[in-house]
Formats: sequence, C-alpha cells, structure tokens
Amino acid sequence: MKKEIDIEKLKYPIGEFEKPEVIPSAQIKDWITEIELYPSRVSELIKDFTEVELNWQYRPNGWTIQQVVHHCADSHMNSFIRFKLSLTEDTPTIKPYFEDKWAELPDTTETHISESIKILEGLHSRWTKLLKSLNSTDLKKEFIHPEHGRRFSVEENIGIYAWHSNHHLAHIKQALKNNGKFNK
Repeated sequence: MKKEIDIEKLKYPIGEFEKPEVIPSAQIKDWITEIELYPSRVSELIKDFTEVELNWQYRPNGWTIQQVVHHCADSHMNSFIRFKLSLTEDTPTIKPYFEDKWAELPDTTETHISESIKILEGLHSRWTKLLKSLNSTDLKKEFIHPEHGRRFSVEENIGIYAWHSNHHLAHIKQALKNNGKFNK
C-alpha cells in the first residue's frame, strides 16, 4: 500500500505560528536572534547545493529551493518596510502583495540564488539593528493588514518573522531530504 503524503505537514513542517498571550522580553530577544541568524543559516545550508538541488521542490506543486530563498528576500524586505511604517506612522494600513506571482517573475526564476543571499545579509543586518533598538512603547505599535482584516503589533510581527525564517529553513531541509521526489 502506497503511503499517503501529509500535505499540511509538508506545508508547515514546524507548525504554524502561534502568538503567545503575553510576549515576554526574553522571547522577543530570542526571536530577534532567530532573525539575525537567518542569512548565515540559509547560506551555510545551501553553500554546496548544485543547480539541480536548488531546483528541487519542498512539496508537490511547491516552490523550489531557489524560489524559497528569493521569496524570503521579497517577504523580509516587505516586512522591514512594515516595521518602519509602524514605527513612524500612526497605525498604517500596509499594502499586501501576491507572493505567488512574485515567485514567478524573472528576477526569481532567472536570477542566481546568491543575489537574494546578498539582499538577506544586508537587510537582516539593518533589521536586527532596528529591532534591538526598540523600547516597550515601540513594541506595542501596530499596523493594519487589510488581507487579514486585523492589526498586528510590532512585537507579534517579530515573532512571525522569526517563525517565517525557520519555516522556510525547514522547507529547504525538507526538499534536500526528499532528493527531488516532488519535482514534476
């Protein structure tokens, strides 16, 4: 009997983000460390990948490793801007974007992964400096996400992006573990 694929486990190998009721400062510091370390972790993980491996999908009909890394550069740039808007405006409404469509654009499909690694390195350096400077008032500032129809606090968004980083690291590891078996 053929083993059935658990697509939800493949989509969310570390589970979905769960916001704690109360977010202690130690948790925020841990999340900031996760964000800070993401570029070096992903660089170390993919440094010896071949072009074939970079094109392995992490699940059936999922993105390739290359698309995942380019997506993280896109997503984290958007998040960095959302943080800055939240810190400089009064509860701004942010602009969502179609990440699935962005993943199909030529800068994602035809650009070597090293270009997005460079973006992540510089971006996360600045982002971490910003996050480490925040005080308790800054952490409570919010933005409105129209796609979700709710407010997100800066402190919650730090957790979301620490999770997002680890979520996609798990996707890359999953693609490698499965040796391209999900590719068409």
